[in-house]
Amino acid sequence: MNWTSSKKPFLLTALSLFALLFASSFYKNQSSRWGQVLLDSLTESQKRQTENALKGLKIHPELEITLFASEPMLQNPTNIDVDAQGRIWVVEAYNYRPNINGNPTNPQGDRVLILEDTNGDGKADSRKIFYQSPELNAPLGIAVLDSMVIVSQSPYIWKMFDDNRDGKADRKEVMFQGIGGEQHDHGAHAFTFGPDGKLYFNFGNEGGQLLDAQGKAVLDQDGDPIGPKKYKQGMVFRCNVDGSQVEVLGHNFRNNYEVAVDSYGGLWQSDNDDDGNKGVRINFVMEHGNYGYRDEMSDAGWSANRTNIEPEIPRRHWHLNDPGVVPNLLQTGSGSPTGMILYEGNLLPKAFQNQMIHCDAGPNVVRSYPVKAQGAGFEASVLPLVEGVNDQWFRPADVTTAPDGSVFIADWYDPGVGGHQAGDQTKGRIYRVAPKGHAYQVKAMPINTPENAILALENPNLAQRYLAFKKLMSWGKSAEAALEKSYQNNSNPRMKARAFWALMKTSQAQKYLHLAAKDGLADIRMMAIRQAKRAPFSQWKDWAAVWVKDENPQVRRELAIALRHINDTQADALWAQLAQQHTGQDRWYLEALGIGADGLWNSRLNAYLALSVNPSSAAFQDVVWRSRTENALPYIFTVLKSNQALAQKLRYFRALDFIPSDKKSSMLIDLISTNFQGQTEAQLIGLRHINPTFIASNADAKKVLRDLLPKTSEVEYLELVEKYELAEEKDKILHMILTGKQSRKAGSIMYKLNGGAALIAKTFQTGNEDQQKAIVESIRWIGQPSTLSLLYDAMNQKNLSMSIRKEAARSLGNSANGENYVLDILKNKKVNAEFIPSVVESVSRTWRKAVRMEANSYLGGNIQNTKTKHPDLNTLLGQKGNAQAGIKVFVDQCSMCHQVYQEGIDFGPKLTEIGSKLSKDGMFVSIIHPNAGINFGFETYEILTKSGETYQGIISSKNETDIILKLPGGMVQNFKTSALKSVKQLPNSMMPEGLADAMSTTDLVNLVEYLTTLKKK
Repeated sequence: MNWTSSKKPFLLTALSLFALLFASSFYKNQSSRWGQVLLDSLTESQKRQTENALKGLKIHPELEITLFASEPMLQNPTNIDVDAQGRIWVVEAYNYRPNINGNPTNPQGDRVLILEDTNGDGKADSRKIFYQSPELNAPLGIAVLDSMVIVSQSPYIWKMFDDNRDGKADRKEVMFQGIGGEQHDHGAHAFTFGPDGKLYFNFGNEGGQLLDAQGKAVLDQDGDPIGPKKYKQGMVFRCNVDGSQVEVLGHNFRNNYEVAVDSYGGLWQSDNDDDGNKGVRINFVMEHGNYGYRDEMSDAGWSANRTNIEPEIPRRHWHLNDPGVVPNLLQTGSGSPTGMILYEGNLLPKAFQNQMIHCDAGPNVVRSYPVKAQGAGFEASVLPLVEGVNDQWFRPADVTTAPDGSVFIADWYDPGVGGHQAGDQTKGRIYRVAPKGHAYQVKAMPINTPENAILALENPNLAQRYLAFKKLMSWGKSAEAALEKSYQNNSNPRMKARAFWALMKTSQAQKYLHLAAKDGLADIRMMAIRQAKRAPFSQWKDWAAVWVKDENPQVRRELAIALRHINDTQADALWAQLAQQHTGQDRWYLEALGIGADGLWNSRLNAYLALSVNPSSAAFQDVVWRSRTENALPYIFTVLKSNQALAQKLRYFRALDFIPSDKKSSMLIDLISTNFQGQTEAQLIGLRHINPTFIASNADAKKVLRDLLPKTSEVEYLELVEKYELAEEKDKILHMILTGKQSRKAGSIMYKLNGGAALIAKTFQTGNEDQQKAIVESIRWIGQPSTLSLLYDAMNQKNLSMSIRKEAARSLGNSANGENYVLDILKNKKVNAEFIPSVVESVSRTWRKAVRMEANSYLGGNIQNTKTKHPDLNTLLGQKGNAQAGIKVFVDQCSMCHQVYQEGIDFGPKLTEIGSKLSKDGMFVSIIHPNAGINFGFETYEILTKSGETYQGIISSKNETDIILKLPGGMVQNFKTSALKSVKQLPNSMMPEGLADAMSTTDLVNLVEYLTTLKKK
């Protein structure tokens, strides 16, 4: 992982005050914020040796961890599986992101390995290379299904076959292709075998689409192409083993890494946040749900302002206050979540049984999340299994269950994680977790009879279960009696569930679906609904009439989901009955209702309104809040007109954004003009939800806007002027610039307004020195031709004071366009000698090293080489720094782009918990070589407008019509996509290459020492 930092030019004296206050806040409570734990007295290099691999790990007290395999037998494992023989299959990623991190590659390609313990000593002693090829580069997933092995590597999903079972791939076929995220962690992830005989898989938000082996778009369950037109960001899927009948089961994740399926057909997975926002989450996947990474309607990012925005960033990150977003099961803070299983064995302690076991490589932990039902949803806690308490190189990438019930963990083993970084290419470990003294022995399970096959079906290992399921299906009717016996007599409901799914493939399917439909266990009844919904509604509508009255809200939740896209009056009536049972206190239930009404809101809501409902109840107001129909508007506006507190009305204002209707704007104007008279805050909120085209075309609406402008704060005022393009307000904005009120934002907006640039130019020529200085400060960051021309002319204008002329010179290169402009005027000798140092200084903080170097060359003999040559990494690691002194280095060098404890400028990744995610090695690498790893979501983009201006920064929000670009220093620039010529991702980090060169070695070591103290509390 790379955390990008850069000190950008702030030449105001206010910076000194900021630094003083910022440092002061860090000195307080310093004893609780810094300090690190060392592993005994070992050196850093000794810690990395395999004989010390277990010393840095803490295991659950009832278990033990052993090292099964390590380098040089394997390196850089990304994903593992265990076959029915107990062999460990590994996909490696030596060739990991070389174009970004600059690491060497193996021209023969990456490998799929088979590791085996042949002598029973608990350690791998045999390695076979199942497959290696130049086209195999950083695969992220593997699933072993008998002689077929599915390997996930964007843009492909491959099926590899070992036809002669000699441990070597004999042929390879494309299963899916066209998946985005090649050489990217957010691409295609591993497949897993489900209890229903189907495959489940997912991809992160680089995936984008799914094409079949012939390159044609794969169609979803509704017959629509799977792609960004219908779905957002990361997705989770189900399909047949041959890749047919693909269903999209959830979308709008960021990087949902691996999906786990329980025996009842429930889906569980993790998702990663934009680094530094403490938003890593665990999800129960309600089929067809939206999980809120991007704004459902506008596709805006989570940081974009919106009504009823969540006060806590971890919740804001997932739009959890928006209607239509499924709740998170659990949020675990910062991290880099990876592989997950649903452990249904009985070898581990009871606390881990029937629960998720999950890897999070960021905080160096493998843990479980024991789940309890709560209403229609769940609650969960955290139970660590393995923790790298004394080894921050422990990077668990995947976890899987062996046939004996023990658990194997793949360890990427690296100083950093994520951000395309790989600090070490030679190491990698596989660990085994089991009760103390439990030797690893895998006995062959015969599947020569249906009874034996059912025993194998009950194994916790998925590869073994696949063999059993496949064999049972091959027997057909002759296996039915044994399956029926297992279903009827098995005391373990999860094993009963596995028999159920097999029976669904037999002639007894309807009989056992009916038995499950009325089973005394809610999990079984939910499973019956999940199976029933795959058939036409006519085949299960009678059972739906029973389920709708079920006392368990989770059963009713599944029924609500099952009604999705069923256009039928009986389905409307069932949905209405389900909605009538909503308590007003259960968001999970409400979102299930929303899924069940998708695309059919008019008929669904009308059926609900026809029942005996109480419009003033919380339950009723929840339902209309979640609705997506114009028919809900009268009820929403009733709430908005009520005497409820404004804070309680915010969710209803936000709900208007999700209702497709032209009536909203006129209804809002009426509300503002009548009911909200004298309520300025409410009027302003209402105004934000009116379509700009309505304002422009409606005189009454425009009058309402003008009347409200004087009542706004500075920030609100600027937002409204920009949104509605109010050129008549440019005099007031000029006043804000001249008085230093929101001057950067005001300057940016001024140049978007008709006549704004001319007014600035005129005022600069006629104003006094203080006004000229204020204008320079306001426009130095903009980089438009008109602003650069003004600054250049000011530098050369002899009637201006030398102070203003030099300030203009020092401001020329403070934007991306300005940097190019500076090089051009220096190259063409358009800068007088007395101003060359000031012009060169204007680009001294740019992240583009080439720009700095070229500009410096024009200083001639005046430049002195101040580059510091630091010792090698091992020497740096051996030096003990002063964390307290490191605070000052952070303030001086990093706080212009990074926040710690909400202090500093919010531009790059937040660093409050960086010490829990990166080891010292990783920190040194990230500072000295910032381009070795760039956090996903913090890539550098260059935007070129049709008018010729260039901007570089981080895209914080992007949709079809708008882009929000975050510029160094925290400034935000809004663009209409229609005004852009190109949007291009650049290969380098915004953190200046060579930042470490400007520090002394002592300062560098002190900075890293301080950063290591910033750990998760």
